[in-house]
Amino acid sequence: MTQGGDKKILVLNGPNLNMLGMREPEIYGTGTLGDIEQKVIAHAEKLGYSIDFRQSNSEGELVTWIQQAGRGNRAIILNAGAYSHTSIAILDALKTTDLPVIEVHLSNIFAREPYRHHSYISPVAAGVICGFGDKSYILALDALNDILV
Repeated sequence: MTQGGDKKILVLNGPNLNMLGMREPEIYGTGTLGDIEQKVIAHAEKLGYSIDFRQSNSEGELVTWIQQAGRGNRAIILNAGAYSHTSIAILDALKTTDLPVIEVHLSNIFAREPYRHHSYISPVAAGVICGFGDKSYILALDALNDILV
């Protein structure tokens, strides 16, 4: 959902995040991506930002959105899901933007399988927030507010 305003933050969500609420609730909780979107929009409004909130299971679509992010957005919050651990293409796209990026994960990736411990996004992110469930997105907004002010 896109909200109006010139202080816009792009929130991108990768594969399988559309399945939140049904997928492994013991890890990801019972809230849906729609629930997260509403919380993010409400918190962003308090901070004076608008949100462009998107989800795709397609790596290429995420790359395209990142490439276009500089048009009207002030920053990116990115939960690339499993692509965090596999996608050089997303890393390369992030390198093309001067926008600050906060990497977000609902679960603590360092307490999970070893293949989740490495992220291609982290080297270009201003910060990484993981393990706080949907609150990770709110913490990312607060961090970006500090960066952007």
